[in-house]
Amino acid sequence: MNSHLMEIISREIIKSLPPKQREIYEFVIGLEDELAQKASTTEEFMALLVKHSPHRQAAKHFNLSFGQLMMTMHEIEDIINRQLEKKLKDVTWVELTDSARARKKNNKIKYFYFSINDR
Repeated sequence: MNSHLMEIISREIIKSLPPKQREIYEFVIGLEDELAQKASTTEEFMALLVKHSPHRQAAKHFNLSFGQLMMTMHEIEDIINRQLEKKLKDVTWVELTDSARARKKNNKIKYFYFSINDR
């Protein structure tokens, strides 16, 4: 499955979370993304995670214990993963580049057919 497609579907799932869960999840992911942008290697990123502990910052921000925050994040991630699996079963993704190029003579554009069956 295409990583861009999974990103699009994931964003839609996150938008559909209850407001408090969405706020917690986006807060933690935002902090992690900031650290990832500062790091030039995986090792450096891991060191920044340990040093700055986005989960501890989020727990303090949302007035939760570290354990409560971690349990909430696991619940949110489980919801996201379950919904993502369910949606991916209903996805049709077909690359049509070769047949489109034969007609358009353009070698720089890729063509895809994409649909999601919503039940």
